[in-house]
Amino acid sequence: MAIKLKTTVKMGLSAQSETHARMRIAARDVQSVIDEPEARGGTNQGLTPTETLMSALMGCTNVISARIAHKMGITLDGMEISLSADFNRLGTMLEEEIEHPFTDIVMEISVATDADAAQLAALQSDLAKFCPIAKVIRGSGVTITENWTVRPL
Repeated sequence: MAIKLKTTVKMGLSAQSETHARMRIAARDVQSVIDEPEARGGTNQGLTPTETLMSALMGCTNVISARIAHKMGITLDGMEISLSADFNRLGTMLEEEIEHPFTDIVMEISVATDADAAQLAALQSDLAKFCPIAKVIRGSGVTITENWTVRPL
């Protein structure tokens, strides 16, 4: 008998404020800290909330790309991502509501692969379809640009 995977699952996380700027996050059996730098009243023990969002995008890009490559039967190895984002801080400074705090996100993605140009294009297309973090960000009206550099295996 084939096992049918659940297509929708409920995520559960909890958070406990440790200071006005630092929060401990628990998910499954792991914990993380979200904090502000000392210059903004934090203790610099973790990524800021906005850095956490951007790191989630990079992590999702890595995981979903690897899943797509596996499904396609190609090798994808040693992914490196650097990200830059235009971030309008007027909202976080409580100056004015900003519809799109991030206007442009650019990811420089370097990877070693045996994929040919057509396979890489298909992987990139599927990544845009299946990475949930990128889908949410793009759905909010933010542009994400991915610049891929391929290294030989």
